[in-house]
Amino acid sequence: MNHPTERLNPNTQNRLYGLDHLRALAIFLVFFYHYPILFSGKPEWLQNAAQFGWTGVDLFFVLSGFLISSQLFSQIKRGKDISLKNFYIKRFFRILPAYWVIVAVYFCFPGFHEREALPPIWKFLTFTQNFGLNIFDFGTFSHAWSLCVEEHFYLFLPLILIILQSTHLFKKSYWLLIFLFLFGIALRIFIWNNFYLPEKIEWYKDIYYPTYNRLDGLLMGVSIAGIYQFRPDIWNKISRYGNHLVVISLLVLTSAYYLCEDQHSFNASIFGFPLVSMGYGLIVLGALCPTSFLYRWNSKTTTFIAMLSYAIYLSHKGIIHITQQITSSLNIDQNSNVMIPICIITCVLSAWVLHIAVEKPFMELRERVIRRK
Repeated sequence: MNHPTERLNPNTQNRLYGLDHLRALAIFLVFFYHYPILFSGKPEWLQNAAQFGWTGVDLFFVLSGFLISSQLFSQIKRGKDISLKNFYIKRFFRILPAYWVIVAVYFCFPGFHEREALPPIWKFLTFTQNFGLNIFDFGTFSHAWSLCVEEHFYLFLPLILIILQSTHLFKKSYWLLIFLFLFGIALRIFIWNNFYLPEKIEWYKDIYYPTYNRLDGLLMGVSIAGIYQFRPDIWNKISRYGNHLVVISLLVLTSAYYLCEDQHSFNASIFGFPLVSMGYGLIVLGALCPTSFLYRWNSKTTTFIAMLSYAIYLSHKGIIHITQQITSSLNIDQNSNVMIPICIITCVLSAWVLHIAVEKPFMELRERVIRRK
């Protein structure tokens, strides 16, 4: 998962505050979606209020798709060749050290487990956990499935762009994006009709987790990056309507909420993912427009949460579980509303420690390695 505040364009402000706000929103959606699951549905009001929180990962996908492809598109626009070595070095130091630390904690300290059992360690090390994942028997650290999807995206995107450049097909690559969008819908229909069984475990394994079914958000981010970097004429027209795009995005997401009310239904499984991605794509567009309040709003709080979002994402389930164990021994009611801010504080503090002890040193090491090269 990419950091949302890297400079993308010399003509923009150094920090894209709008993307900070969305990054913070995404991690809070994920947190509040998982919280009542870990606390067995308590408090009940949160379980109902947070049921759309599963889409937080789709917002992450749109952000990552935009940021990663925009950086690569920027090199192409300047006439530079994509350096696979530099790209993979950047991804390695940004993603893997913190991830490996959390994987080690899960496998070395069983008390950190928030659910039943862990999948085999080789699935975490090869980023294949999201294929055939049985969430009901191996639910511990299951949220790493979305990181698998992003790693597959990081692996193949630069390779595809290099091939398109070498064959002079890059200018027509928007047809590839359209094809992949439609292919995702067609593939989910095929899987639903031929393999899917009406059981929740099969729905997650066949529909929800596999990479080939969850490309909608990433492709939406790539599409936005293409306009942002290569079509200034279109972008200049779009950027006048930043706040309008935010309002439209909320309307689209409201429609997606009702479409996905029964998340395991045919319509939600086939059309829900692209509709959610479209809604979040519109709000990302709005956040990038200098005319929008999201772009102009400078909040130290959301910038801080955005900085810690990856660390929170990795550790929050285990930290919530540990917090639950500690507070229960102190006779604090686990079903009370007071547990929510306690868990938020412990998750943020733990993420800050992971950021200071692991993420920050390795990011500094990354800069030294890249300068040396």
